[in-house]
Amino acid sequence: MKKLLHFFALIIVTQGLIAQSVDGDGPFSQLIIRGVTLINGNGAPPQGPIDIVVENNRIQKIQVVGYPGVAIDQSKRPQLKPGGRELDASGMYLLPGFVDMHGHIGGIAQGAEPDYVFRLWMAHGVTTVREPSGRGVDFAMDLKRKSAKNEIVAPRIQAYTGFGQGSEKPISTPEMAREWVRNNAKKGADGIKFFGAAPEIMTAALDENKKLGLRSACHHAQLAVARWNVLHSARAGLTSMEHWYGLPEALFEDRTVQDYPLNYNYNNEQHRFEEAGKLWKQAAKPYSEHWNKVMDELISLDFTLVPTLNIYEASRDLHRARRAEWHEDYTLPSLWEFYQPSKISHGSYWHYWGTEQEVAWRENYKLWMTFLNEYKNRGGRVAAGSDSGFIFQLYGFAFIREFELLREAGFHPLEIIRSATLNGAEALGMDSQIGTVAVGKLADFVIVEENPLENLKVLYGTGAIKLTEDNEVVRVGGVKYTVKDGIIYDAKALLSEVKDMVDEAKLRENYNILQPGLKD
Repeated sequence: MKKLLHFFALIIVTQGLIAQSVDGDGPFSQLIIRGVTLINGNGAPPQGPIDIVVENNRIQKIQVVGYPGVAIDQSKRPQLKPGGRELDASGMYLLPGFVDMHGHIGGIAQGAEPDYVFRLWMAHGVTTVREPSGRGVDFAMDLKRKSAKNEIVAPRIQAYTGFGQGSEKPISTPEMAREWVRNNAKKGADGIKFFGAAPEIMTAALDENKKLGLRSACHHAQLAVARWNVLHSARAGLTSMEHWYGLPEALFEDRTVQDYPLNYNYNNEQHRFEEAGKLWKQAAKPYSEHWNKVMDELISLDFTLVPTLNIYEASRDLHRARRAEWHEDYTLPSLWEFYQPSKISHGSYWHYWGTEQEVAWRENYKLWMTFLNEYKNRGGRVAAGSDSGFIFQLYGFAFIREFELLREAGFHPLEIIRSATLNGAEALGMDSQIGTVAVGKLADFVIVEENPLENLKVLYGTGAIKLTEDNEVVRVGGVKYTVKDGIIYDAKALLSEVKDMVDEAKLRENYNILQPGLKD
C-alpha cells in the first residue's frame, strides 16, 4: 500500500500542478500552461482559452483549446509527456515577459542592491532589462552572466555602458572615442549609453559602435545638447533616445538654446528641473511644418523613443508621487532618504517646489505626450522604460505606472503592451527571441488573474481596489506568476521577500518613513 501511495505521489510531483517557490520552479523538459487568455505583444486582441507548450525553454505550441463559457474537450488538448509539468492557469491572462528599457540595477547612493531591485522587477513581470550605465561594465556583465545561467533570481540583462566609463583619461579625440568603443565591445557590453559630447566625439563613437553592430541610447544632457540634439544623434547612428531631452531642441524654430534664466546653474537641481518643465513650450507647435519634418525623419531612421514618463511625474504632482501606497512596505530607508530634498542627491530637487512648477510641468506633459502618440500613430517605435531609483519612483511599480501614463498619452492598452514587450525587444535587436508569444521564442511570460486591458492597475504588486457584489472592499490582481527562461516564479512571494528586506532594514536602523520636514 505504501508503495502504491508513493507511486501516486510521484505522479503528482512529476506531472501535476507545480508548487511555486520564490527561487523558481524549472526549467522543465516540458511545461504546459493550461487555459489562459493570451494578450500578445503584437497588437492582436486577446484570445482564449489557449494551452502553451514549452520544451527546454522554447515555445513549441500555442493551441486554442476551446471557447469562452464552453467546457474544454480534454481529448483535444496537448498531451503531457513523461517527466513534464503543467500549470493550471484557467481563466488567467498571459502576456509576453515585460522589457524595461531603462533599468538601473540599484545604486550605491540609494543603498539599493541587485537582489532587492531584481525581485521588485520580477514581481512585476519584468523579464528583460536594459541597464543604461550604472556601476560599470564589469559589474553589469557579472550579473548578466549569472542571470543567463539562472544562478540568481533576475531578469536577463542588456548592459549598456556609460560612454567613457572606466577610461583613465577624459575622451578628448575621435580616435580615443573609437578605441573606448572597441574596448567596450570586447568586454561584452551590448551597447553604449551616451549623455552627449562634442560633435566630433559623438560622430566617431556612434560610427564605431554601429560598425561593431551594437545598439545605443542617449540622454541628451543640457551640457552638450546645444550643439548635438536628437536629430544629430539619429543621423549619426544612435538607435534610441532616453527621456525627451534633445527632442525639443531639435524642434526649435526661433532659438538655438533653451531660454535659461541668467542666474541659472546646472548644478542646482531645482534650476535644472524647473526650467526643463518649460522646454516643450519653446519648441515648434504640434503638427506644424517643422514639427512634422523632425518626426518624419526620426521615423525614417527607425529611431526608438524611450520616454520614461513616470520618472518626472513628481514634477507635475509631487504629493501623488511621494504618497504612493507602496513606499511604506517596499521602499528601503536608504532609498527614502535619497528621495528627500537635497542639494546633492540627483533628482531630489524639491528645494521649494510648488504649484507654479507643477502647472508648467503639466503643460510640458501635454506637449510631450502629443508628440509620443503621433509618433506611434505614424509608425514610430515607442518603448517602455522606468529609470527607477530616483524622484520617488520605485523599481517595478514605476514600470507599471509608465503603462498608465502611456494610456494618458493616447495609447490603446494593446499598444501599451506592445511598447512594453515587442517594441523593447525590437529596439534591443532581440525580437527573434522575446517580445511576443510565438513558436520558437524563449519562454518569458507574465500571468495575472485579472484582465490588465480593462484595468492596468491590476499589474501593480499592490493590485487594484475593487468593491464586490456584497459591498466588500478587496484587492485584486498583482502579477501571479512571472516566467523567465521557462522557470516559474511566484511573483507575490518575491514581493513578500522585498517587504521582509525593508522590514529588517527599518528594524535595524530604528527607522520610520516620514514625509519631508516632519519629525517623530
